[in-house]
Amino acid sequence: MKEITAKEVETLLNKGTQLNILDVREADEVKEGKISGAVHIPLGLVEYKLQDLDKSKEYIIVCLSGGRSGRAAQLLESKGFNVTNMTGGMLAWQGTLE
Repeated sequence: MKEITAKEVETLLNKGTQLNILDVREADEVKEGKISGAVHIPLGLVEYKLQDLDKSKEYIIVCLSGGRSGRAAQLLESKGFNVTNMTGGMLAWQGTLE
């Protein structure tokens, strides 16, 4: 599984790079804020929302600490998606939130 740090994601966003970020935290966690532009699909619903995702795009998967996003990344990878897990999750995120 490919991995990227929160700092690397922040650097890419600050450079204006268009990223497809998938936040798999629960709704109450996302209320605290999410990375700008991130799409929220709770981990338990990812398998049911596969049709909403585009296999031609690369996704960066995010959760609170990196565990759930790792599970989501494994699932999506097994279904043919190009995904990268953000290690450390939102606990490591120091950038702005929306």
